[in-house]
Amino acid sequence: MYARDPASAALGIAISDVAPGRAAARMTVGDTMINGHDICHGGYVALLADTAFAFACNTYDRRTVAVGYDVSFLRPARRGDALVAEAVERVRLGRSGIYDVTVRRGDEVIAVFQGRSREVDGGVLADD
Repeated sequence: MYARDPASAALGIAISDVAPGRAAARMTVGDTMINGHDICHGGYVALLADTAFAFACNTYDRRTVAVGYDVSFLRPARRGDALVAEAVERVRLGRSGIYDVTVRRGDEVIAVFQGRSREVDGGVLADD
């Protein structure tokens, strides 16, 4: 899946700790991610969380997409910060799931994200 994800690759997002219903994504806040308040644009923090969420909900080899999410920003991220987003499945019923993602800078939580997923097309992820 990562090989077909140019958005994550272009931002230098690395994926790790992938297991059924779980995944972690890492990213360093770069100069082009800074907004007019001299902090990381929230869209990049959400994108990092969404990436961890995407990998976690696709661990069952079924094409699964986001149908929505909520994110709360607790602290700002700054230029040079190394961020880690850890996604954990909370519930999976039929073709739907709910995942919690915590974004951290070291031990400090900077954002929480809850994503809702849906399996689509009954499609298997293999070489399609």
